[in-house]
Amino acid sequence: MQNKLLLIFLVFFVCACKTKEKEEKTEKQLVEAFTEQYRPQFHFTPEEKWMNDPNGLVYHEGTYHLFFQYYPDDIVWGPMHWGHAISTDMVHWEHKPIALYPDGHGLIFSGSAVVDKENTSGFGKDGKPPLVAIFTYHSMEGEKAGRNDFQTQGIAYSLDNGATWTKYEGNPVIGNEGIRDFRDPKVFWHEGSQSWVLVLVAGDHARFYTSKNLREWEYRSSFGKNQGAHGGVWECPDLFPLFVEGEEEPKWVLLISINPGAPNGGSGTQYFVGEFDGNRFISDQKEPKWLDYGTDNYAGVTYNNVPNDDRIFIGWMSNWDYARDTPTKKWRSAMTLPRRLTLGRHKGEYLLANYPLPQIATLAATELLGSTKISTEGAQTFSIANLNQSQIRLRTASKDFELVFKNDMGETLELTMDSNSNAFLLDRMNSGQVNFQPEFGNKKHYMPIEFLTDGHYEIDIYLDWSSIEVFLDRGLLAMTDQIFPSQPYTALEVHNNDGEEAMELVFVKKMPSIWP
Repeated sequence: MQNKLLLIFLVFFVCACKTKEKEEKTEKQLVEAFTEQYRPQFHFTPEEKWMNDPNGLVYHEGTYHLFFQYYPDDIVWGPMHWGHAISTDMVHWEHKPIALYPDGHGLIFSGSAVVDKENTSGFGKDGKPPLVAIFTYHSMEGEKAGRNDFQTQGIAYSLDNGATWTKYEGNPVIGNEGIRDFRDPKVFWHEGSQSWVLVLVAGDHARFYTSKNLREWEYRSSFGKNQGAHGGVWECPDLFPLFVEGEEEPKWVLLISINPGAPNGGSGTQYFVGEFDGNRFISDQKEPKWLDYGTDNYAGVTYNNVPNDDRIFIGWMSNWDYARDTPTKKWRSAMTLPRRLTLGRHKGEYLLANYPLPQIATLAATELLGSTKISTEGAQTFSIANLNQSQIRLRTASKDFELVFKNDMGETLELTMDSNSNAFLLDRMNSGQVNFQPEFGNKKHYMPIEFLTDGHYEIDIYLDWSSIEVFLDRGLLAMTDQIFPSQPYTALEVHNNDGEEAMELVFVKKMPSIWP
């Protein structure tokens, strides 16, 4: 008996040791996985492999869900799945298992998710409303066969707040009459018509559908064949109402990503401001307006069901010109910081501002540099360790200045405000690794400043290991770009070229890592 007990103890001890070793190995791998070269420290990235468009952005029962286009077998684009992560604060993220896998209808391309509060779909049980995901099926076999109807729309539902999903047996719910690039459905509940509304893109325009139950859809109208930018295919639409600041009536905003055709090349996101009656979107806007003038904010959409009706946006921080070539090894690409969208009138124009959520700024607790004045026609250099994990704020009325970030290898990232050309410029041509693709470091990125506040305004800069996000006048203008410096920047030069207006470097704060 004693020998038997000893044997049991030894078996238990060995198993416990192996379990502990496995847990320690897994923990070590995870820690190492978030410290590789160029790994962002306060932006969302997958643990490993390829990621692109954000999908299914929805808030439910205290949880913000981030689904995304994901290929689990390589760091280049491949058969698409829906990856999944969750957050309670939009700052810290927990990776979850893959949510949706390809099936006989095709790969799982981009889409959205809603909370079906009244159980219009009938998928709910025991009084529990379902989450319903709406996505594009992409049949590789159909595409290879030369057909035009290889993209259709399907749905799936979850009764455990997104942990597991069941695909609808009646898929696809919207077939294809022969339209290439027929994809990326965004769905929301329209109170006025008591219907679900779905907007998707069809090559060079958007199409609108309505449904009472999320299963049966009726085509209503189209928009955009003769409006906006048409340098490439339209993708990833989003439609939502926003109250204009200081006014009592809301307007409707339609986001459309386009590739190529963005103002600085490759991928970008344009928007239209207009009216929507539940069936038709109308805008008298002829020229495109751009959400972000950098080259690395694409395919962004907004959250459904957010408390206080806030409109929260996340974009894919990359560009199809070079997305497959960026110099990362274990994972590829990140998401932008989550941003709150607001609509205002500026010099007679409706303009959409996008600015990081307040909790992003509160993440930065350690001040590396306090308030410092830069006189008119003055210059100062500040030595600060690891600027590639920082938040920087300046306040000024100057329309002529330069900000230069440097490291010990002579690499530089330059931001310039130039009143002569009425523009803000970002130059990453000598910022680090730039030669991995011809389009990445071949020119300065340009942003017109005609709507910038006359008077004092703020400049907010968020620098992560491999990205910079710049917000002028609380997001009235925004610019997002990837960068790949060989070493972190450790010096900031501020050149104020204005002869009348001084500048204030309000602070430089350290952004801590959001990863364990």
